[in-house]
Amino acid sequence: MRASQAMTNDTRIRAAWLYHVGGLSQDEVGQRLGLSRFKVLRLLSDARAAGEVVISLDHRNTATLALAEAVRDKFNLNDALVAPDPGAGNAHAARCAVGMVAAHWLSVLAASGPMTLGVGWGRTLSAMANALTGLHNPELRIVSLMGAMVRTGLEGPIDVCARIAAEVGGQALFLPVPFLADTPEDAALMLRQRLVREALEAARSASHMIVSVGEGGPTALLTKSDVVDAADLAALDAANVVADTTGKFFLADGTLAPVDLNDRTPAIGLEDMVRAEVTLLAADVSKALATRAVLRAGFVDRLILDEGLAITLMEDRA
Repeated sequence: MRASQAMTNDTRIRAAWLYHVGGLSQDEVGQRLGLSRFKVLRLLSDARAAGEVVISLDHRNTATLALAEAVRDKFNLNDALVAPDPGAGNAHAARCAVGMVAAHWLSVLAASGPMTLGVGWGRTLSAMANALTGLHNPELRIVSLMGAMVRTGLEGPIDVCARIAAEVGGQALFLPVPFLADTPEDAALMLRQRLVREALEAARSASHMIVSVGEGGPTALLTKSDVVDAADLAALDAANVVADTTGKFFLADGTLAPVDLNDRTPAIGLEDMVRAEVTLLAADVSKALATRAVLRAGFVDRLILDEGLAITLMEDRA
């Protein structure tokens, strides 16, 4: 083996070890190895393709199984999966744990045959895409349930869609509109476009949908995405919005909030989600209020969450 090739292999394996075992972020791996984030992402993808990285998580211990059953019963769900407490005490670790459990569940669900899967966006969905391995199904179609963000990122709707499709060898289909229109009239106009109608029909045909939940506030991904402006944030705060998912904004009781943002997001509707089997990913105790609100909306069939959040939800007497 030539020296340059050996060096490339060593760098790839070291990057994979630092990321998957050492717990460093992609930016931190890049800083450690003197590489760009894009190069790190490519090395990690190559390591998985070469079979050098196989990620798995057996979450089926007695405590988490019992907790999952309790969550399922309390919220009248068809299914619940609980990722063990990662012990790191931070939201990133919780998202990674939930992402691994969700990836394992998806690899079983979509192992073979034609299927249309609708996906949302968010950091936990991105963690699921990171952890997905061993699934190959060229008949799997991944469809975005909502429009695109202002800037690209691993957690964006297009990026999540494309990464899952690339990993499984399937097809990605995007909704060719922005996440948020300036007015309800603009959103309605976008939805009348032929290409948008066709993408929406594909999304509505999805037998399964996977979404995550936003909690609002200054640390929320939507707040930091530059999609909503100060006036929108003030309106959400004034209306006591506590949760969002797939372009819809909710009050604590699970009803849609009286804000025009619900009419300015070109996306599938709640009635579309009711017709599909919807899996909600939620990570970290900071999502407790938001998760309860989305569950009360009544369209979630399966909940995948971390142990800390599950305990918090079970302690709630409401």
